Amino acid sequence: MIAQDSLSAPDLPFPIFQISHTIRRYLLYDINTVTWLRRTHNILGVFIGSLPQSPQQNIFLGLPLELQPEEATLLLEKGLAFIADDLQIHKKAIKSSPKGLTEYKATARREAFATAKAVVKHKQLKTQEVLQRLNVDPAISIRGKTIDKDEHDESIFDTPKEPSSEPISSGIVPYSSTPTTSYPPMTTPSKHALSPLPEVNASSYALFKHLHASGYFMSPGLRFGCQFSVYPGDPLRFHSHFLAMGHDWDEEIDILDLIGDGRLGTGVKKGWLIGGAVKNSDTNAITKNAQSSAAEDSEEFHVRTFCVEWGGM
Repeated sequence: MIAQDSLSAPDLPFPIFQISHTIRRYLLYDINTVTWLRRTHNILGVFIGSLPQSPQQNIFLGLPLELQPEEATLLLEKGLAFIADDLQIHKKAIKSSPKGLTEYKATARREAFATAKAVVKHKQLKTQEVLQRLNVDPAISIRGKTIDKDEHDESIFDTPKEPSSEPISSGIVPYSSTPTTSYPPMTTPSKHALSPLPEVNASSYALFKHLHASGYFMSPGLRFGCQFSVYPGDPLRFHSHFLAMGHDWDEEIDILDLIGDGRLGTGVKKGWLIGGAVKNSDTNAITKNAQSSAAEDSEEFHVRTFCVEWGGM
């Protein structure tokens, strides 16, 4: 059952973080936003974060979620999100509020010491339980070292102590922790911190927008050699029905590609779907510059799709 917090819409518009100007990648870090987009707007994205408990595997991944450029563009067009430059926001926040950052670091260090002290205390209690269960005298000698019941800071399961600069927690090494969010200590970025719109291929975006408006879910189709794997519902419940590839309306398609792609789709029990945008029956639906798509919304256009299936297998 989904938690009640994840059913509520996030504050709109929410930030999509762009982490690189060279290789444009668009990330979401908030799990409530990710859940809301998947449930309400058929936006899947791809999880790319490793799990802290299992960092050596890449089968099950977690936050952040990377959006396809087409997904990010669609969210911007609908006014649900805006692009935020992650690097510039962090630099500005650190320079504008050094006092708040210092206080945050001090609080995090105190919490780390409190966690370490709790772990040490838990180990001491476990040690006492074991000694009582074995009916061992509280003062025993193991490997030449004496453990006395009055020495509350040591047990046979403790790690060696290291000197610490904290007078209130002498002998305890603080636990290090990496917060999953920058807010706090930083404030949520405002819509004024904008970056250029994502660069997308006009033909692929037209097909993506058409299929999305028809209620389909789409994930990257690299594993099948296409642009999108198209699902009739959430991929957790359905297999994909189509392997989609966008083309310009007057673009020539090599016959060998058409045959190979059709055989590939049929071989994996899917249809190979090709589509293109038509406007005024003889022109493309959108221009080569996808950033002008907002102006194109006012013009009449539609997208036609064709499904290729191989009948010889």
